[in-house]
Amino acid sequence: MFVMNSSTGLSLFRTLALVLLFESQLVLSQTNLVTLPNQTSDEDRSPCIRPAPLFSAEDYDGPFNKVVGYLSRKPEIKTVHQHLRRPGLSVCSLTAPEKFRLFVTNNVEPVTFVATAFNSGLAQAQNQDRMFGQGADGYAKRYGAALTDDVAGDFLHTFLFSVISRQDPRYYRQLEGSTTTRLSHALSHVLVAKADSGAKIFNFPEWMGTTSMVFLSNVYHPGNAQGLRPAARRIGVNIATDAASDVVREFWPEIVRKLKLPFKEHDHQQAYTGNEGKRY
Repeated sequence: MFVMNSSTGLSLFRTLALVLLFESQLVLSQTNLVTLPNQTSDEDRSPCIRPAPLFSAEDYDGPFNKVVGYLSRKPEIKTVHQHLRRPGLSVCSLTAPEKFRLFVTNNVEPVTFVATAFNSGLAQAQNQDRMFGQGADGYAKRYGAALTDDVAGDFLHTFLFSVISRQDPRYYRQLEGSTTTRLSHALSHVLVAKADSGAKIFNFPEWMGTTSMVFLSNVYHPGNAQGLRPAARRIGVNIATDAASDVVREFWPEIVRKLKLPFKEHDHQQAYTGNEGKRY
């Protein structure tokens, strides 16, 4: 039987970090050695842009500016906004190293660790993962397992399977249109995403990453119910959670305004006029 001692959480996370680093170097080396069928040189690329984020910590002028800056920045890391009125312009796709940097940036945010700490405390209060026990030792085990869930899951979604399937791991915020249209756009992202070429295709990283993560988590969550039915239930919950996150990303500008946070908001239309032809 798999039993976690007091230092297993940290050891597990260190081991995971080494495994992820090895896998990322392997994938990056393969993408450098193999010329993909759809790969073109920088000279052959059509002009593309990278719009500035709508909100940044530097644009906030109010109380608790560091805390609010960190909280507001998290939804923007994996979000870009598209301009429906200028279809000739496209957002620059990400190379494999850029997808890896996106994964790292998304996971070194302080919000990641704070949210994991909160969720671990909630799980302990509800006595989830009973085999971890209670007290400081039980909390450390839950924290290590939860952090591993978050980091490994994002590695699979944002980097590994996005590189393999040549898909863009970011959410494309629509911004324009009716509330119903935008809500439908956000909810459909778990099914339809953009390829690196800009075409709309099935969201393979979402489903392959989630499925892989659910079965991987059985290794260090000894209390998980085994079998296909419990696994399918956990996959469904994770997919629904990701869909809810996309809804938050889509309506994040309205949420910021509703909370009356004193941000200086960038004009998403102007963001497209100064960056044409530039690739980052």
